[in-house]
Amino acid sequence: MIAETAALLRENIKKVIIGKDEVIDLALIAMLCEGHLLLEDVPGTGKTTLAKTIAASLGCTFHRVQFTPDLLPSDVTGIYYYNQRAQEFEFRPGPIFAQILLADEINRATPRTQSSLLEAMQERQVTVDIATHKLERPFLVLATQNPVELEGTFPLPEAQLDRFLMKISLGYPSAAEENDILLRFERQDPLDTLEKVVEPGQILAMQAKVREIRVEESVRHYIVNVCRATRDHDDIELGASPRATMALYRTCQALAAIRGREFVIPDDVKTMAPHVLTHRLMVNPQTRLRGRQPEDVIREVVETVAVPVEN
Repeated sequence: MIAETAALLRENIKKVIIGKDEVIDLALIAMLCEGHLLLEDVPGTGKTTLAKTIAASLGCTFHRVQFTPDLLPSDVTGIYYYNQRAQEFEFRPGPIFAQILLADEINRATPRTQSSLLEAMQERQVTVDIATHKLERPFLVLATQNPVELEGTFPLPEAQLDRFLMKISLGYPSAAEENDILLRFERQDPLDTLEKVVEPGQILAMQAKVREIRVEESVRHYIVNVCRATRDHDDIELGASPRATMALYRTCQALAAIRGREFVIPDDVKTMAPHVLTHRLMVNPQTRLRGRQPEDVIREVVETVAVPVEN
């Protein structure tokens, strides 16, 4: 069921997004885990288009917030205002009350505004004044940021980065893919005619089904050992948190599901570890001076941890 539905979603998204099969699969995995996705790349590579395409394909309510330095937390969460006609205070929901929220250029907002997403991303609820409001499920935050522009930006704190299931980069298309993009968008934007493939209820059912994917004890220990190895590595100041271990566990289940398997294998862990763990690490300054990136350290960690084998 999950593999067939994922194939339908993949083909629907590919009507707009060209040549990014791995990125599309990672986005589907995030959806199946009800995890949040951080899209980091230079302007014009299709980050916002991918987010809007996913929302259109899933048939979920969608809101977009353009993050700017003058954006206030209440502009995201909503406010209580006094209704003179009703003679009482009423709550006006902010754009966060959607099943899919696109936080565009999230690192342009101040830390105060960025922190307004923390409760929603972790607990799927929003507290305004003394009242707590539940968010409709599924709830996904798709955030974008530009890694090369530093003026007027505020780096995301570790606490918020840890709440993103994955951070992925789209990258530049090949010459053939770029030519296909020109042809596809020549007459009209294919996003305008894109139809939804699944209903929100189906998404919730698939998310529950993913949790039933079997993870053998040896593979579970392998996941734990990979994450624990990041905490003892000489090149890493801050290793993966227990939340990261849970994220790696869930994404491996989702990867197995979209590939039509009912069990997780060690190769799933090797595939997902760089996408799930890289943005959660804090690498030593000396390591960066040597030209080593977090991706390199994660690959080294994965290679050094013993892989379980079948008896």
